[in-house]
Amino acid sequence: MTRIAFLDVDGTILEHGSLIAPSTVTAIRQARANGHQVWLSTGRSAGDVHPDVLAIGFDGAITNGGAYATRGEEMLVEQPMPRADVELLERYFEAHGIHYFLQTHGGVFASEGMGAVMTAYRRERHAERAAQLAEQGLTAEEPLWKEPRPVAEVDRDAVAKAVFVSPSIDTVAHAAAELGAAFHVIPGSIPLPGGSNGEIGQAGVTKGSAITSVLAQLGLPATDAIGIGDSWNDVEMFEVVGTPVAMGNAVPELQKLAGRVTTSVLDDGVHNAFAELGLI
Repeated sequence: MTRIAFLDVDGTILEHGSLIAPSTVTAIRQARANGHQVWLSTGRSAGDVHPDVLAIGFDGAITNGGAYATRGEEMLVEQPMPRADVELLERYFEAHGIHYFLQTHGGVFASEGMGAVMTAYRRERHAERAAQLAEQGLTAEEPLWKEPRPVAEVDRDAVAKAVFVSPSIDTVAHAAAELGAAFHVIPGSIPLPGGSNGEIGQAGVTKGSAITSVLAQLGLPATDAIGIGDSWNDVEMFEVVGTPVAMGNAVPELQKLAGRVTTSVLDDGVHNAFAELGLI
């Protein structure tokens, strides 16, 4: 039976930084050679997916948390935010001193101060990883960091979602309450040492909605679809596929929602899931 698998990127294919388990690359390529389809399903902008991930090879990609889906040069899903909603988000962030990214299909645009916050975070994570690998006699590669453009340059008619970093621990709940039902507000996947981070998109625009649309256009049943992820933006993906799988590094609540759990991102998680499900 031919299957279609949708894979999250950060924490599923890619360890937060630049590491990919070699078995993940082998598993994806073997599954495709066996006649199965493998798609990306990420919260990232298409222009912000790590080149080492893209080099693995995929049949298509859902990006920006479900706002876009592409197969080669063909656009299957395209749902940017209304401009008025983008401007409302920016007013909210600025009123509460919150740093943020705005994402379009092609790129990422940072508010003043956001780039510095993320650069400091990535350097700290790299130092931690380098120390761990040094104990094994290995050297950590510097993670790829594509400098975002200033938010002043963004086309506000093309924004798909926002990502924020806040000094307050309760911004996810506060933003959901204050912004209202037109927005989908979820915890983010950036493991910062303090405060909170999250993602905000349009209500009803999720990885799940994009997968449902893609499957309909491909003429494939949801019962044969697999979804593998580790973050809160994977919940709706778990809800619409026949076989949801949580990574071993996902929080227990997400593992419970998925029902099926594989090993962690650098412990052959994707390979083990594909093997168990008969794709390889």
